[in-house]
Amino acid sequence: MKILCVGRNYVAHAKELNNQVPDEPVIFSKTDSALLLKNKPFFIPDFAGEFHHEVEVVVRINRVGKNIAPQFAHRYYNEVALGIDFTARDLQAKLKSKGLPWEKSKSFDGSAMLSNFISKDKFANVQDVNFRLDINGETRQQGNTNQMIFSIDELIAHVSQYFTLKIGDFIYTGTPAGVGPVKIGDRLQGYLQDEMMFDFLIK
Repeated sequence: MKILCVGRNYVAHAKELNNQVPDEPVIFSKTDSALLLKNKPFFIPDFAGEFHHEVEVVVRINRVGKNIAPQFAHRYYNEVALGIDFTARDLQAKLKSKGLPWEKSKSFDGSAMLSNFISKDKFANVQDVNFRLDINGETRQQGNTNQMIFSIDELIAHVSQYFTLKIGDFIYTGTPAGVGPVKIGDRLQGYLQDEMMFDFLIK
């Protein structure tokens, strides 16, 4: 099982972090121990000082594929979920400033929160779905999958050029603007359209 993640897939988010808007998908990965399931709390680690939330639509691959053509990519998933890519932002900045890989800031244990999956058939168009993250009852991030620079199908086609996709692999498709820090005691709730997908605490 692989966790593949997409960076800078929403223009406003790329700009809020002073990053260039990419001309091809930015891909990184997380370890399997990064998964945080069943609304278990996220415990803030002690190796960094600032941990940011990044809410994302997630797809789960349902068949093996390599070098998938974009027009066939929709066949490789039938469910979507909502997740959070937790990022140790100060550690990431430190590593990037030294030109070092930044997996330690992105792939640590518990950094890939994931809700249950629902059928993509619940939506008229999976590439036109509203989603948001509320913290303590206040909306902090909101977006629509139609704002993606690279669509879900384009992402599947792209990553399959480099990695054989297997049943059960996850793709985190990128986050909209509004990322920010979490703190102990925060309650995070995520929604696809108006359906609550997760509800958990920061400890």
